[in-house]
Amino acid sequence: MKESDAKSLASYGGPESCACSRKTASEALTGVHMGGVLSRENRCNQGADDVELCGRQHVGTRNGECTSNPARSETSSTCGNFMRENREIPCSPSVDGTGGRTEKVHDRKSVMYEHGKSDSPILPAKSLNNAGKPVAEAVEGRGLTKENARQQNTCRTQGRESVSSALDRIRQAAIRNRKQKFSALFHHVTEERLKDAFRKIERKASPGTDGVTWAQYEADLDNNIRDLHSRLRRGAYRAKPSRRAYIPKPDGRMRPLGIAALEEKVVQRAVNEVLNAIYEVDFLGFSYGFRPGRQAHTALDALAIGIRFKKISWILDADIRGYFDSISHDWMIRFLEHRIEDQRMLRLIRKWLKAGVIEDGEWKASEEGCPQGSSISPLLANIYLHYVLDLWVQQWRQRHARGDVIIVRWADDFVVGFQYQDDAERFKEQLGERLRRFSLELHPEKTRLIRFGRFARRD
Repeated sequence: MKESDAKSLASYGGPESCACSRKTASEALTGVHMGGVLSRENRCNQGADDVELCGRQHVGTRNGECTSNPARSETSSTCGNFMRENREIPCSPSVDGTGGRTEKVHDRKSVMYEHGKSDSPILPAKSLNNAGKPVAEAVEGRGLTKENARQQNTCRTQGRESVSSALDRIRQAAIRNRKQKFSALFHHVTEERLKDAFRKIERKASPGTDGVTWAQYEADLDNNIRDLHSRLRRGAYRAKPSRRAYIPKPDGRMRPLGIAALEEKVVQRAVNEVLNAIYEVDFLGFSYGFRPGRQAHTALDALAIGIRFKKISWILDADIRGYFDSISHDWMIRFLEHRIEDQRMLRLIRKWLKAGVIEDGEWKASEEGCPQGSSISPLLANIYLHYVLDLWVQQWRQRHARGDVIIVRWADDFVVGFQYQDDAERFKEQLGERLRRFSLELHPEKTRLIRFGRFARRD
């Protein structure tokens, strides 16, 4: 793709407020017709029982959200604070009058690849209203500081609190400036973070090509982590190839997985934790796959609410053929460079992409693709589709859609709803062209456009 192609994406906007409202047990909801779907908004002066449904059709521009660079991402702006998460369509409201959120931020699991919980930056809790009940909005835990995000915490002992505080400063810097490039991230991969990542690995997981098990590594953990950290700092760390394994898919075919070596899992988890502090700010609300605090049923709830409150008559159920094996390494690095300027971090990711796999005792080079099953691959896959798909969909529905358009994406599977048939057909055709520019293609057997008759009368 030419350089101009990468700059074709327009800015994308967030919801605006309007007048219709009703009472129910949920947080505030708002929506934008053309190019928008429902969005969880936070109201500073309302309780958990207040809900506002509103929208404005054919919104051309939005204040403060214009950008000329397509690969730079800005989440949809909201009327209130969005410290807890950026969500485009909220979960279904609960019956008891509390918020509709079903997962705790501190209880995070990678749905497909890993079993351990991931650490997270310090997140503020909800405050209480006059009646002693939690208010709907998430509040700022503390004011933004002017410290450089690249500075390490000054605590004498590098404990869990100081490690989380360092990530919080990265996240705050990413929020303050959505175009900032981070040039000093590698030093956040500390011994404490590596040790914490090791403890979150499944103890009974199959060993990789090195044959080292969790118990063997834990026997001399302090020295092993110290040696690993030293090799990372000196640039002597060498990425090991993954061991190829296959698991059956529902359609009878076999899904290839790459089982990483134990130290690969440790380092990838630590790096994943650092990068998440940046990209969780950038990712859009309709992206749900393999993100902290977001589960599959949350995406289904979002889709159900989007269909309920929008005029959806056509559904495009899409899947990308062999997505993880088709990711372009060159484009992956170019997308990462829009936010990461730390060459040591980029070199480390290149090592993982080029490490290759061992199958039947034979090493095979990896010219493209990202090993499905490694700890870092879900994040890299989301970053790739964030620039290839998400930002493009956001600008398409703002500029080209005649009616309502909603989307919910889980990794490489996504569902797009349309009000009008011509919108759906034009989108599908242009989507195929867009994906081919980045070495991807729609799966012809799993991609279909169907009529959703419930809202046919509202066209």
